[in-house]
Amino acid sequence: MKYTEFLSKVAAGNVPGATEKVKRVEVGSKRLVAFVESPGKEGGPPAEKRYEVILVATMDPKDLVNSLREQNVEVSFVEEDDFLAQLLLWTFPLVIVVVFWMWLMRRMGPPQSVMSFGKSKAKIYAEKEIKVTFADVAGIDEAVEEVKEVVEFLRDPKKFQALGARIPKGVLLLGAPGTGKTLLARAVAGEAKVPFFSLSGSDFVEMFVGVGASRVRDLFRQAEQQAPCIVFIDELDALGKVRGSSPVSNDEREQTLNALLVEMDGFESNSGVIIMAATNRPEILDPALLRPGRFDRQIVVDKPDIAGREHILRVHARKVKMGAGVDLKVIASRMPGFAGADLANVVNEAALLAARRGKKEVEATDFEEAIDRVVAGLERKARLMSPREKEIVAYHECGHALVAVLSSGADPVHRVSIIPRGFGSLGHTLQLPTEERYLVSHSDLLARIAVSLGGRAAEALVYGEVSTGAHNDLEVATRIARKMVKEFGMSDRMGPVALDESQKTMLGEGWGAKREYSEQTAREVDLEVKRILDEAAVKADALLRANRAALDALQRRLVEKEILDRQEVYALARSLATSPVNEPPPSSHAGHGLREAAHP
Repeated sequence: MKYTEFLSKVAAGNVPGATEKVKRVEVGSKRLVAFVESPGKEGGPPAEKRYEVILVATMDPKDLVNSLREQNVEVSFVEEDDFLAQLLLWTFPLVIVVVFWMWLMRRMGPPQSVMSFGKSKAKIYAEKEIKVTFADVAGIDEAVEEVKEVVEFLRDPKKFQALGARIPKGVLLLGAPGTGKTLLARAVAGEAKVPFFSLSGSDFVEMFVGVGASRVRDLFRQAEQQAPCIVFIDELDALGKVRGSSPVSNDEREQTLNALLVEMDGFESNSGVIIMAATNRPEILDPALLRPGRFDRQIVVDKPDIAGREHILRVHARKVKMGAGVDLKVIASRMPGFAGADLANVVNEAALLAARRGKKEVEATDFEEAIDRVVAGLERKARLMSPREKEIVAYHECGHALVAVLSSGADPVHRVSIIPRGFGSLGHTLQLPTEERYLVSHSDLLARIAVSLGGRAAEALVYGEVSTGAHNDLEVATRIARKMVKEFGMSDRMGPVALDESQKTMLGEGWGAKREYSEQTAREVDLEVKRILDEAAVKADALLRANRAALDALQRRLVEKEILDRQEVYALARSLATSPVNEPPPSSHAGHGLREAAHP
């Protein structure tokens, strides 16, 4: 019943002849119950109806009670049961907390129970699930030989135990990204026919303190139950950084690392559990991890040489239909410095290109373009240059190429192009070393700096000014010159001294270490770097001025064809250059680092 209707019925009680009359009212805190009496049917007893009326919050209850008593209405007060309201008041905050906790669990990973929060996240591969063997690993023969001993121990441990030998508890694989560290670990498990636990260093650490250490203990508990087995931790540097090296404390990571150290070489012996780990940043690892008894053996997984690259290409080309004219040895010679993952990517790119063109076999031209894609990026056909810009870029790249051709110690030119590729690249000059090299001389570094500045020198010679296209050239040249002075001791003014401080923080010497040389020494370093760059720029300018006819001829041919190979570049240089040409060996198939001159 509405409140106004209730008041009208109360007022009607004093009107003669009224059919309904409010007899009594039960008043509560939020509502009242009115009992209305009406005449019975055919002279029978009066009937009573019950109505609920919601009280208006702004009304004064005293006024209502006085009004009812004036109308001779019986008034009584009752205490209402507000159990549901109290229940909601107490449970609503609890519901909010539970919902927030569930949201956190979903953000941190797949749904999991609270009891499994501290469990290991390692993926377990049974013996029969691992199909990788040493036959699938190529180009890292020395590393394979080192880990074969681990395989023999897992197969026949009594052979070593009879002589009192102890197998290394841990094997740390060091190497650049893509060299095959993870593949080698899987091959060890596949050859030994033992269970393989695989996880990343970041899988241990969570936002809650103590979870990482609990996961380490659970991992080793599971490994002991399935021993002999292999536990492989990828990206160990995410977990094993030097403790106390950062001003920002990370108790969770340090507790996790402490738990790992204890499990690897604590009071309890985990016999039959081999720990293998991989990292490409060994300089930041905690020294306690690298001591004997933990990671006893450290194996370097290096980038392959030309024979290794050829072997890797053959492994990845097993399932690819190759044309008769494809020579994998020649292709391997054109990819010095490539890691195993890079080589696999080149083979896949070549197969995709051949399929896109409707070919039934992968040809040598597909491999050439695939190498260009990996080294210089995708061809940007939509990036159209104006004739003026095209001429400037052509002179720039020809400046790089001609200085390289005429400089003793520079790597031979392989290809010159003014086709835009990748991000911001309008052209590029590729150079290939003549042989596998692990040492670089002073004169070779000066030649590299001169080649890097050759494009800028060509622009200044022809147009009297330089463009923004030389920004990467300057970065490369400055970096080489600074290393010559600060790291290699190749400066007569500074002498045989090492001034590089870049790695000391990573080696655990703490943050905020002061520079170990004075401001005067730093100024002399800057002056010496500038002197090296100035002399290289003068050399590049002198070579181009003396061979202006060869520069112009190369530029015209490059604008016409957009791509010049090695034979065309050297043929034009021989016919028009006045300076001696640095002839490449006739069979320069090897190389240790693909050189690409900086380009606009």
